[in-house]
Amino acid sequence: MTKPLQNLAHPREMIRQFTPNWFAATMGTGILALALPQIPVAGSYLHGVGTALWLFNIALFALFAGLYAARWMMFGHEARRIFGHGTVSMFFGTIPMGLATIINGGIAFGISLFGEGIVGIAHALWWLDVAMSIACGVLIPYLMFTRHEHRLEGMTAIWLLPVVAAEVAGASGGQIAPHLADAGTQLTVLLTSYVLWAYSVPVAFGILTILTLRMALHKLPHESMAASCWLALGPIGTGALGMLVLGGDAPAIMALHGLREIGIAAHGMGVLAGLLLWGFGLWWWLMACLITARYWRSGIPFNLGWWGYTFPLGVYTVATFRLGAMLDCGFFGVAGTVFCVMLAIMWLVVAAKTLASGWAGNLFVSPCIATPE
Repeated sequence: MTKPLQNLAHPREMIRQFTPNWFAATMGTGILALALPQIPVAGSYLHGVGTALWLFNIALFALFAGLYAARWMMFGHEARRIFGHGTVSMFFGTIPMGLATIINGGIAFGISLFGEGIVGIAHALWWLDVAMSIACGVLIPYLMFTRHEHRLEGMTAIWLLPVVAAEVAGASGGQIAPHLADAGTQLTVLLTSYVLWAYSVPVAFGILTILTLRMALHKLPHESMAASCWLALGPIGTGALGMLVLGGDAPAIMALHGLREIGIAAHGMGVLAGLLLWGFGLWWWLMACLITARYWRSGIPFNLGWWGYTFPLGVYTVATFRLGAMLDCGFFGVAGTVFCVMLAIMWLVVAAKTLASGWAGNLFVSPCIATPE
């Protein structure tokens, strides 16, 4: 085995060069953990695998948070340069999205492991996640409008990352709300989650429209950004999942506050919106498969962007399973299983490459300090 971090000038370069891109690994790992137990028939046997992945993801998130915090403490004068970088700054959105998968796992796995007390922890972390998502969703676009230099031909789907964090938090709120003890708190989380959905999805779809124009006019981005073609599936899948989950919560929660009719309407709207968005996502999934096949024929250099192959597909997979459960339709169970197998294979490939390249130190590169201010 090669010496760890052998390609770095000094081990502390791991901290100096650490960027938020790494949190994309927690997104991909977390969504796989949540998806595996939802596979029809086999899901019950995979619950333990999902639990193990969730626990591993907590450790991974804590490690990355520690490394990034250390960078700010030790190399703060360089770390702050991220705000002036038009690409790396987008990855701030991966931090709350990675945390959201851990919060959801607290409900899916934590209750059986640690009891109902973990719901309160998940609830508190969710509000932190909401705050970070709202900040990312407005501050990074503000920097785009005022400091960063962008051109249409250089646009990629990573523009979605800071914006999509809010709808991920909204979908996460739908997982938490039914488990809260107080009816008033349930309604607060539910309504906040709907606002988060609206805060994110229309902006994300606006970006998708421009992205479609960009690819028609300027063709595919550089092969180093090959995985970004899958990112478009993220806001679509999360948008569908959010409407399905929140619509499923709405009847019971709103009935407690004299809003029974609105709750029933929200349920129906959630199913219909989820189905329509799933169809839209199917177009992007097919397009992403075709684009990826074209890239792979010519070879794609590995980088942390490969984690973009995982979370968008994962959230679309979970939305597919949820749609199948709400419509009692076996087709979506089969489709979700196919997507989940794809997700698991890609996670294994990307995780293995990340481990090998990270061990050698090749992935610790901060573009915002590699270029002069």
